[in-house]
Amino acid sequence: MPPFTVLQVCMGNICRSPMAERLLAAEIPNDEVLVHSAGTGGWHEGEPMDRGAAKQVLARGADLAGFRARKLRGDHIDASDLILTATADQADFVLSIRPDAASRTFVLGEFGRLLASIDLDELPGGPVYDRGVALVEAVERARGGKPPELDDDLGDPWGQSDRVFARIADEIEATVKPLAAALLGSPK
Repeated sequence: MPPFTVLQVCMGNICRSPMAERLLAAEIPNDEVLVHSAGTGGWHEGEPMDRGAAKQVLARGADLAGFRARKLRGDHIDASDLILTATADQADFVLSIRPDAASRTFVLGEFGRLLASIDLDELPGGPVYDRGVALVEAVERARGGKPPELDDDLGDPWGQSDRVFARIADEIEATVKPLAAALLGSPK
């Protein structure tokens, strides 16, 4: 069974998406879920995570090992079962590359908001991959064709204080912790 693959996307892939990648990965204790990230722009390609983002990742018990920023490509989207973007504009960017990814592309806050309305008991047990696919389908149904709300976007902490990075990391965890629990079939 392949791993259920989650792609996190932001602008430069040095702040929001790497925090989301590493914080979600830290919640998944096995190799049944693969989490990766990329940025809509390539100007930071090959660079490490921003200092403020790295500080939050480490403070929350996650790992920085091996992270390097990369530019989003179509094959990253194709290989992903769930795409979570920091903003609605970035979701639009993903869909400009792969319009067929619409049913599995969400703004991170949007996914978290909709996830709270899903009856997780209706998801299949068994392999995480099957549960993840069913979860994405359920969240897509809950979306009902409505666009993301303005509050679903994550602010950009780049160049901001540690307090701003901590607030953004809190917002990320508000979605990735329940997502991990839903994928693993454990209580929220």
